[in-house]
Amino acid sequence: MATEYDDEETTNFSVVSFVSCRLCGDDVHPARTVLGYRVCMECGDQLARDERAGWCIVQTYGKGPYQFVTREAAPKVLMDTNQKAPRS
Repeated sequence: MATEYDDEETTNFSVVSFVSCRLCGDDVHPARTVLGYRVCMECGDQLARDERAGWCIVQTYGKGPYQFVTREAAPKVLMDTNQKAPRS
């Protein structure tokens, strides 16, 4: 999935040079550099896929909504599922 950047409607990117991706060494588009990204689209997509693979969905309370919980936060969230007597 490629993203096209319209340089005429956004910031003047001619003053920002291309930066090398910190993972693969490919060029990072100046629009991504202005937004603070230091990885190319392909590496960023792979990092996002890896992060999403580490999520699990738990229902935190008996009548509460489902929500995303990271792998690191899951033990604490699961201990706090009883809203009347949290264990953490």
